[in-house]
Amino acid sequence: MRYSRIPDETIRRLPIYLRGLLLTSERGDKSISSTNLADFIGVNPWQIRKDFSYFGDFGVRGMGYDVQKLVKKIKGILKLDIIQKVALIGVGNLGSAILAFPGFGVYGFNIAAAYDVDPKKIGKKRNDIKIENISRLWMLKRRNIKLAILAVPANSAQDTTDKLVKAGVRGILNFSSCYLSVNKKVKVITIDIAMELARLPYYIPAG
Repeated sequence: MRYSRIPDETIRRLPIYLRGLLLTSERGDKSISSTNLADFIGVNPWQIRKDFSYFGDFGVRGMGYDVQKLVKKIKGILKLDIIQKVALIGVGNLGSAILAFPGFGVYGFNIAAAYDVDPKKIGKKRNDIKIENISRLWMLKRRNIKLAILAVPANSAQDTTDKLVKAGVRGILNFSSCYLSVNKKVKVITIDIAMELARLPYYIPAG
């Protein structure tokens, strides 16, 4: 199901709600109120209720939300109820750390392919994933991989992105510190760790 006119900020918060629900499920909680969920993840209860209202009635007044049903609902909205195959582009220090990160499986992501330009890496395995030559990105369409994590230097990011789009990729998580130009059919989310860190000193009292 595709929902229309949903604010991007709402979609941005849904994975936060999902993470909180998964953690409460691990504690053995069967149900949770919007207030308790808000306290657990650090948002306002009204914000949770407003975000959920875009998609229908999730809870029962006075009883809260069934944790497992809500997990299933959010996964369905985010299309995480099926395994999502992902390609990692760039297996340097950052890319290697991404390959080793165990948290993707919780959300249904499977890094199914990894690519690099370094001939010393090509053909070797990292975390049971064989590193392939980046010249073979065109194979992604055949393998029905539509998501990619981009962990390449900024000077090669746009060219690599163009090849990913040509290969049928429609969603890119960009770790390169540059703006990527893509058509409207492709969604890019950029994470610049240094830039995010640069915000922190502002909030720290002087002295």
